[in-house]
Amino acid sequence: MLGMLGGGALAAHAYSNAGQETPNDEYGNVMWRDEPVDDFFPITLGGRGGYNGGLYDPKRAIWNRVGISPETDCDKGLTRYTLKAAKDNGCKAVLRATYVDPTANMVATVAVVVLPEGPESGPREKVYAAYQDHLYDDGVVTPYAVPGTLAAKWKYRNGSALSPVGGENMPYVVAASVGSVDGYIAGDLPGEWSDDSDTDRESWSANADDLVTLFRAHMDRLQRGDTQ
Repeated sequence: MLGMLGGGALAAHAYSNAGQETPNDEYGNVMWRDEPVDDFFPITLGGRGGYNGGLYDPKRAIWNRVGISPETDCDKGLTRYTLKAAKDNGCKAVLRATYVDPTANMVATVAVVVLPEGPESGPREKVYAAYQDHLYDDGVVTPYAVPGTLAAKWKYRNGSALSPVGGENMPYVVAASVGSVDGYIAGDLPGEWSDDSDTDRESWSANADDLVTLFRAHMDRLQRGDTQ
C-alpha cells in the first residue's frame, strides 16, 4: 500500500487549512497558500485529460500521490535554467508532490511555481520561454524522494515538462519530472537497443507533459471551486 504524508508536514508560511466559502476568480491568486494541502495536491489524478469526468476518480487514476514536500523554497524545488528564470521573475515558492503510476513503474514529482501576479505575457511566459530554450539541458523539477514509499530512491529524471497556467489571477507555472521507480536511465539500453536519437527521453517527457496537463486542469477546477 502506498504511503501518504499528511498536510501537517508542510511549512506554515506556505500552506494553511483556511478555505474559501464563495469561489471566485480572484481566489486563484491566493489558493496556493489558502487551499487545504490535500485538496491542492489530490490523492489521485486521472481521466481523459481531466475534462470528461474522472479527474479524481481512483478507478481512473493515472497517478497516485505518495508524498508532499515540506520544502517550499524556490532553490529546493527547481534546477538550473528553470530555477534562474523563476528567480529572475520573482519566484515566491515552489510547491511539490510526488506521484507513482498504478503499475508502480513510473515516479514523478509535480511542482507548482508561484510567481508574481501579472498578465499571461509576464512572468509565466518568461519562465516558459526559458524552459523551451533548454528542453533537454535541464531537469526542471528537483525530485522529491519520499521515505518509506516506492519513491524512496527517486533520483534520475528521464523526462520533464513545464507549462504556464492560463487565465487571469493564476500566477503559476506547473512543471513535472518523471523517472523510473527501478532507477532506469532513459537511453541506457544495451547494444542494438540503445537510443541515440532522444526517442526514449521524448517518450518520458510525454508522460511528464500528460501529468502537467492533468494538474493544470485540476488548478482550473480549484479556482472555480469545482473539485468534487
